[in-house]
Amino acid sequence: MKAILPWILIAVFLFLAIHFYWQKNEAESRLAIADNQLEEVDSELEQKAQAMDSLEDYMLPPDTMGMVPPGGAAFVDELGTLSESDVRRLKQKGLENPETDLMNDLQRKQRQLISAEGTLGGTMAIRDTRILNDRYAMAYYEDGHTGGYMILKYTVNNGNINWTVVDNSRL
Repeated sequence: MKAILPWILIAVFLFLAIHFYWQKNEAESRLAIADNQLEEVDSELEQKAQAMDSLEDYMLPPDTMGMVPPGGAAFVDELGTLSESDVRRLKQKGLENPETDLMNDLQRKQRQLISAEGTLGGTMAIRDTRILNDRYAMAYYEDGHTGGYMILKYTVNNGNINWTVVDNSRL
């Protein structure tokens, strides 16, 4: 009996050592999984924060006297360039220099197309225009205090240009 008691104690301690070693490995594994999930959430939050920071560059300061077109009004240079096929179709419809003719005609007819009234003595005028293709154009207008965007559809018949406001969004 004296010989069995030390073996039983050794077996119990060995069992406890194996059990605690297994528990330690399990805890480390769970901790590693939690760390990976935390890193993923952190990277998602960082991406969202960067996206929000980039959007802040496009926000207008409130109540400004010298109205500056928001970032979206300074259209990307690639936007608004007619393709060769668009130019060819518009020339067939009677325009000699399609993009210039369209922009000049839009400037002449802008008062009829802008539905907003100027504020504080300002006069609404189109400040930037992009001819998108052989049917649509986009314009930014303002009076120095308030502004907006318009999507315009145009038709050309024998050199005559007719404009229709498809959408108008005031800022």
